[in-house]
Amino acid sequence: MADESDVENALVALASAALYPSGTNSPSVPGPDCRIYRGWPSSAALDADLTAGRINVTVFPAAGHARTTTRYTQNRCGSPTQPTLTASVSGTSVTFGGSAVLGQVVGILVGGQSGESYAYRIQPGDSPALVAANLATLVRANAIVQLSGSTLIIPGTGDLIARVVADGSAQQEIRRQEQIFRVTCWCPTPMSRDAAAIAIDLALAQSVFITLSDGSMGKLTYTGTTAFDQSQDALLYRRDLLYQVEYPTIISTSPPAMLFGDLLLNAANFTA
Repeated sequence: MADESDVENALVALASAALYPSGTNSPSVPGPDCRIYRGWPSSAALDADLTAGRINVTVFPAAGHARTTTRYTQNRCGSPTQPTLTASVSGTSVTFGGSAVLGQVVGILVGGQSGESYAYRIQPGDSPALVAANLATLVRANAIVQLSGSTLIIPGTGDLIARVVADGSAQQEIRRQEQIFRVTCWCPTPMSRDAAAIAIDLALAQSVFITLSDGSMGKLTYTGTTAFDQSQDALLYRRDLLYQVEYPTIISTSPPAMLFGDLLLNAANFTA
């Protein structure tokens, strides 16, 4: 699920791209070296950077500017996942190939719709040969099975079907909220402050939606700008860009896919 820290990370990434469009190995847009990070700067570190001519850009939530905007809960199903394990049937044999990664279920149906089905979920360290061996162990409770590497043979079976499915993805939005964030430019000169703030503001203004770490989207809205030129801080020229982000709190799950319909699963009555 996405929370406040994910929004801050997304804003940091946008600000970094705005100040270093050609990468950090190239000069920044305002010229001086820039540090871009979440949180509020420490006085000692900030003073040292300003004295050295460096710019700091921080992302921090504005206190007292959060509210719940939940309208209704939503469920979203992701795109089907393509299995990486393969199962091919030839007569009375099944051969497994590909890669046995987690999140997949392999099953075989012996004897057609009136027969018996057997399912095995991939475990850490599995290979196609181990998958075949584990399925052979299940089938041997009711039939003769010959095992050779990643191939199992069930002599005498009239109808043999093998399938591999991968877990899908689903998300449930349980809450939606909005929060104002301060994107603050701490600069050693008025010119560097203006150049840094303009570059970041243009990048944020063009980003109506930002992508968060869980794949959800946050809506970005400009709410204001504040400038600070404090005579007691001769080397500090500051500008705050205030942006409101509305984003969801989401629960993500990986539901299993169905192998077969109303059958006997591992020789036990099962309906799916």
